[in-house]
Amino acid sequence: MTDSAWLGTQRLPEVTVHASGVLAQTIRAEIRQTRRFRTDVQIAVCTLTRVRETALWQEVEAAVPEHGLGVEGFVVVRRGNDLVVAAEGGHGLLYGYFYVLRYFEWMSGDFTVVEQPAVPIRMLDHWDELSGAVRRGYSGESLFFRDGAVVPDLSRVRAYARLLASIGINAVALATAELPDVARLAGVFREYGIAVSLAVDFIDDPSDERVARWWTATIARVYDVVPDLGGLVVRSARDPEGANLLARAVAPYGGTVFWRCSGAEPEQDWRDRRADRARAAYDAFIPLDGRFEENVVLQVKHGPLDFQVREPVSPLLGEFQETVFGVELQVTQEYSGQQQDLCYLGPWWREILQFDTTGGGGVTVADRIGAIVAVSNVGDDVNWTGHKLAQSNLYAFGRLAWDPAADPVSLLHEWAAATFAMDDRTRGELVTILSGSWQTYERYTAPLGVGFMVTPGTHYGPSVNGYEYSGAGRYHFADRYGVGVDRTVKTGSGFTGQYPEPLASLYEDVYTCPDELLLFFHHVPYDHVLQSGSTVLQHIYDTHFQGYAEVEAMVARWQVIAERFEPAIRENITARFETQLANAREWRDQVNTFFYRLSGLPDTHGRTIHR
Repeated sequence: MTDSAWLGTQRLPEVTVHASGVLAQTIRAEIRQTRRFRTDVQIAVCTLTRVRETALWQEVEAAVPEHGLGVEGFVVVRRGNDLVVAAEGGHGLLYGYFYVLRYFEWMSGDFTVVEQPAVPIRMLDHWDELSGAVRRGYSGESLFFRDGAVVPDLSRVRAYARLLASIGINAVALATAELPDVARLAGVFREYGIAVSLAVDFIDDPSDERVARWWTATIARVYDVVPDLGGLVVRSARDPEGANLLARAVAPYGGTVFWRCSGAEPEQDWRDRRADRARAAYDAFIPLDGRFEENVVLQVKHGPLDFQVREPVSPLLGEFQETVFGVELQVTQEYSGQQQDLCYLGPWWREILQFDTTGGGGVTVADRIGAIVAVSNVGDDVNWTGHKLAQSNLYAFGRLAWDPAADPVSLLHEWAAATFAMDDRTRGELVTILSGSWQTYERYTAPLGVGFMVTPGTHYGPSVNGYEYSGAGRYHFADRYGVGVDRTVKTGSGFTGQYPEPLASLYEDVYTCPDELLLFFHHVPYDHVLQSGSTVLQHIYDTHFQGYAEVEAMVARWQVIAERFEPAIRENITARFETQLANAREWRDQVNTFFYRLSGLPDTHGRTIHR
């Protein structure tokens, strides 16, 4: 049986639809499978061209902005027992319908709501292989592929498309398969207003005319079969000039090329303190700003490294001036617990999206981007995400992509209320468990932004020196005197100079750099005093003990409410918490012991550190 996630508990009264087309048919199908709610309220879903068929047409027309609603915007008006959802076309109606489904049982009184998405492209990337394996996947095998082909039964794919549409996702990237299979998948997602793009690797020479001809011919064949294909997502590549070659090939069909600014960086010599992987994307792409075709979207990881639990916002997100770009997040928890450890990332993502790219009251990341993209966390596990509570990250990503200013804790309440049949007190307890889990994970893993103390390859669990002598450029440079990476202009790699003022000076100065990023930007002695008043070493000890204690508290809080959940859900969450508690213990003990052995300095509180 398919887990209905956050589409399982809502109810609506009768709904009439005054619209035609594929998405109107989808809404009618949704209405047929939605549980009924007995009330006198009459709901109508209609296009603006037919709004005068409803009782509230004057109120709707008055609410429509001067500039219109756009393709995806909608209006919801309620007066008394009449409620109307109106939009210019099918996409807006679908999102408006799901808005009413989400909030109807909480609605009271008369109101008018006008909504439009803040970001035009809201996409999930899926790094699934045709074999069924999922690259960086922690929820079973692929939903889409098995044994080299698309799965015969697409019912779960359709259920997944419903979930994505309900939170405003309008694009996905999937592996390139045989064209009939691509057409089957695109047909399912089309029913929910979601465009499919194909994920490719580009390793060719873009200056070779034969390469250009091959891509032009190949893309023509794809668009013959899937005329509304979104375009291509380039997972990895050697030469950014390839973006323009591909863009010219998809342009006649209205396609877009999403080019990830994170191709394979050259091997780094760990002995060379001036070399810095964090600089790589900026150094490669800023000189190319303005040289890309209009239908290229540069896809920028939110941090300069690789989805660490704490990184500064990438300087690229503030520096592109003449190129369309998007921010890439990671819903799949590669470096944040891999859906074994609970880590609700909504607060982190909102912080990134609301980051002031000028450092002086200017535009935010959300203001500047043309796309928001994330690596999905779903697989064929019964509950989609392995850890039942990891569904909250998928939900929060979609809702923040639509509205980057949304409150992450309010989103948790929304998600929990829609996902579980529970009383308000239980929901409050569950939200409390989830809401601080990102910072808890940060406390018992990487201190002060240093990152990458994970087991190489798997990236789960501690291995403090696992990458320290590799060529991957993922170092902490801890020694007997101190820890951290010197990325200053004055004495280090110069990375701080990639930011505009006043951010560059803020990060350059060890005394103004935010505590949570200190070791990302500076190598400091263990007795350096943080802005919090603690020394660096004592902070490391304190946070790792605190993080483990917070996991213990989360487990205890869960045990109080666990019996109120269905057995399968209770067993799933309980087992994950047992794993997380063991993992947090290993992180606490290994990191604290490592730094004690290096520094020789004890914990001032006399707590047990294994020597």
